[in-house]
Amino acid sequence: MRIIRAKDYKDMSRKAANIISAQVILKPDSVLGLATGSSPIGTYEQLVKWYEKGDLDFADVTTVNLDEYYGMKPENDQSYHYFMHDHFFDHVNIDPSRINLPNGMEPDEKKECARYDAVLRSVGDVDIQLLGIGRNGHIGFNEFFSKGTHCVDLTESTIEANKRFFASEDEVPRRAYSMGIHTIMTAKKVLVVASGEDKAWAIRESCFGPVTPKVPGSILQLHNDAIVIADEAALSLCGDFL
Repeated sequence: MRIIRAKDYKDMSRKAANIISAQVILKPDSVLGLATGSSPIGTYEQLVKWYEKGDLDFADVTTVNLDEYYGMKPENDQSYHYFMHDHFFDHVNIDPSRINLPNGMEPDEKKECARYDAVLRSVGDVDIQLLGIGRNGHIGFNEFFSKGTHCVDLTESTIEANKRFFASEDEVPRRAYSMGIHTIMTAKKVLVVASGEDKAWAIRESCFGPVTPKVPGSILQLHNDAIVIADEAALSLCGDFL
């Protein structure tokens, strides 16, 4: 695991965008694994800027997203389908047929998990999997070590962290479809972005603590090419290890 120190959120975002843009330039038909949440927004904004300048071309890129809330319509402004289009897809020349996300509106869990696992197999190896990390160390919505796509009951800490995006706590989804840990680990490169003091514990435990299902991100210590880009605040508890 390689750790790259960033000064702040903007610096973290630019460093992450540099790695993703290099991948797309070197391999125009790359498969990108994408994440949602506040952490990668700046990365997407930077990629859009470079696309608008003519530096990047996403025409042949395929994307697979980590997760989606169970029971949420794609047009809901809190869905991850909406998030990705709002922050990235609608601003670059990606082919809509190459965009893949879990279908939160499929009520049959087994059916949807099997469908999305089949999609993941069909696109081949993910070249870069972008990840944020939860305050409790979860990646995607994986609250434990898991194999394939599954429907997970969100923990209270995750619900608490997500309620700032909703009008009331009652509106926060309690379940989500998530790509499995095993699938994440098969990506050729994993890129984690983290910013802020509220991620400091998760970064310390994921990067330097024991590999344990209690901190799902800790499994990334076993990946052959995992990069963590974190700002000073997110690294504030790692001083004895760096």
